[in-house]
Amino acid sequence: MFGAVIHAPGDVRYEERPDPTILEPTDAIVRTVAACVCGSDLWRYRGISSVPAPTPIGHEFCGVVEAVGDAVTTVNVGDFVVGGFNPSDNTCPVCRKGAHANCLNGAHYEGCQADMIRVPWADGTLLATPQRPADDLVPSILALSDVMCTGWHAAVSAGVGPGTSVAVVGDGAVGLCAVLASVQLGAQTVIAMSRHADRQQVAREFGATHVVAERDEAGIARIKELTEGIGADCVLECVGTEAARSQAVGCVRSGGNIGLVGVPHGELPVNDLFWRNVGIKGGPAHCRAYLPHLLDLVLSRTINPGRVFDLELPLSEIGEAYAAMDERRAIKTLVRP
Repeated sequence: MFGAVIHAPGDVRYEERPDPTILEPTDAIVRTVAACVCGSDLWRYRGISSVPAPTPIGHEFCGVVEAVGDAVTTVNVGDFVVGGFNPSDNTCPVCRKGAHANCLNGAHYEGCQADMIRVPWADGTLLATPQRPADDLVPSILALSDVMCTGWHAAVSAGVGPGTSVAVVGDGAVGLCAVLASVQLGAQTVIAMSRHADRQQVAREFGATHVVAERDEAGIARIKELTEGIGADCVLECVGTEAARSQAVGCVRSGGNIGLVGVPHGELPVNDLFWRNVGIKGGPAHCRAYLPHLLDLVLSRTINPGRVFDLELPLSEIGEAYAAMDERRAIKTLVRP
């Protein structure tokens, strides 16, 4: 088979790799129908995170089950499935509390930007659709493997609910999905912080009531203008940089909450947050906890998170898929084998 391998910053190659095999009775092999590049993949691509050796890359996928281990009972060969970016057994004490991202037996994929994928803990990770979905639904199902679940996790972590005001820091795929999640959860005011016209358009399509292009102190001032002068009840930080975290802290009202889902590359002023009674919660999304509800919303065409994919390429052009996102020529790139 072929798949993406990152060799160094700026160097992702389409290479032949060994076909995956069943290693544990709880494994499944999935033939990829669609995969994509994640904003978190760009940390390595940009050299912010290290690349010590050539490594298969990618953690988002949907596809068709090709083989299952002897212990797998909930998915069958031929099923169309989606799995979260963080495999979990769905049975350990932590999973039973709904914190699947922190599964005691959690595992990792060996690169999902590939023709085929070995999925550990198939029963706890994969969710099958009732039937083969229409092709136009595939992008939205793919979005559930990470960005939609992550945006949802940001909103849930921050306590978004009916009547709340929300500011979303970050206009990448996760931030846009956080807008969509906030609308679905009943927020009254949903403010997307974005200075890019294409992303502003998607945010409005997803239900944002306001778009704020300003950043830093000017951005904080605009958020306060829209929220009775005090800041948003819930701020969803979907980037991870120190600048984004600082923006989130400035935009949240005293007594409000920040949902952190951006991969952290910066500090938080904990003492300031303490005196302002600001709550902090977040981290990697508990995909398996959210997948059943979100898949129902996609299959009923209630939500269309696949709208974040504005570029589609063959897997063989994976280098361009990364470059387009790195250069902000694409919000998110979908690739097909």
